[in-house]
Amino acid sequence: MAAINWTEESFRWLEDIYEYIAADDPTAAAKTVEGIYKRVQSLIDFPEMGQRYQFSERHIRILLYGHYRIAYLVNANHEGVNILGVFHEALDITKYEL
Repeated sequence: MAAINWTEESFRWLEDIYEYIAADDPTAAAKTVEGIYKRVQSLIDFPEMGQRYQFSERHIRILLYGHYRIAYLVNANHEGVNILGVFHEALDITKYEL
């Protein structure tokens, strides 16, 4: 069973996503952020379920949720994951340091 650790950066991404969607529809914003959070919870039992991110030397994986990519790092001992960020599919994540 893996522990989930959200970085400060990943919380900022979630807040930005919420604020952007909430400008038009606060209910949809809440559902989106809740859905992302629930999707991440699946990593507790299956930390390797996301696909390997090819543009990094580290053990970073990408988990999909709708139009969003959740970047996370599997700890060396496989006992936990660090959520690094949540990116909309329209963003080129290779421009971000992961």
